[in-house]
Amino acid sequence: MALVKRLNDPWGEHKAVSPFLVQLGNSATLVEAFLASVLAEQEAAGTPPRLAEALRHAVLGGGKRFRPFLVFHSAALFGADKEAALPAAAALECIHCYSLVHDDLPAMDNDELRRGRPTVWKAYDEWTAILVGDALQALAFELISGSKGSGDPKARAELVYLLAVASGANGMVGGQVLDLEAGKLGARPDPTITDIMRLQALKTGKLITAACEMGAIVGGASFEQRAALKTYGEHLGAAFQISDDLLDAEGSSADVGKATGKDAAAGKATLIGMLGIAEARRYLDRSIASGIDALAIFGDKAEPLVEAARLMGRRES
Repeated sequence: MALVKRLNDPWGEHKAVSPFLVQLGNSATLVEAFLASVLAEQEAAGTPPRLAEALRHAVLGGGKRFRPFLVFHSAALFGADKEAALPAAAALECIHCYSLVHDDLPAMDNDELRRGRPTVWKAYDEWTAILVGDALQALAFELISGSKGSGDPKARAELVYLLAVASGANGMVGGQVLDLEAGKLGARPDPTITDIMRLQALKTGKLITAACEMGAIVGGASFEQRAALKTYGEHLGAAFQISDDLLDAEGSSADVGKATGKDAAAGKATLIGMLGIAEARRYLDRSIASGIDALAIFGDKAEPLVEAARLMGRRES
């Protein structure tokens, strides 16, 4: 029952369910089923039972699947259906899940709760969690480069390259290093707003931007169209991180599904910490507006992506 609630009401909107939330829930259901099937295939092919069980714990049974939603609806702008975009969407979700498994480790954020359940290291142990993350990263590239991926070799190569860059040293991993080094090393000077924005653009923004660009690649977008989606993704990534910081500052762990108040307790630099909640909300509003403006060339076809940006202003989980 909890899973059904999260899929159909993933942002905590308990009243009338908007068309956007239905679309988000449908995308989540599709990706969940696909990933469950892929993990079952992997287990049948020889994945050790403990690893197979921990992989299911990491990947299934929760999550908004927001990044796959962006892949699907960016591709849909060009007439590509969800089945065509599904391997790329699932690959991106594997990278996202791997990042969460590793982020939660005691050596990093030391979190014990994720999506309302024990984190992988807490449910199993640290070495299992490390190897789960490693396996998910490998699975992501298997999905987009193997038989389940795009039939177009050029598109397949572009997807592999884009995902590798977005998730690596100049993307998500680089952002995680910047996020951790102040607390772990304790020797950096006080960060500026520019420093924080760069960190967030790498750690969170790169994968969100990649989701939009991956949809453009699947759909065969023009250079101009892909550039517009990249701009949208960059602003959406900024909005997503600010809304996440606001949840950490103001939300409860029961609603959010993970521990809250950790940024302040750890002394992490955030826009909220530097600007205050009111100014951070104004920055959030500007990011949302800029993201929506970037979609103007697509007209009404972009409404699901427009609504995704608007929802950043009222997230509850």
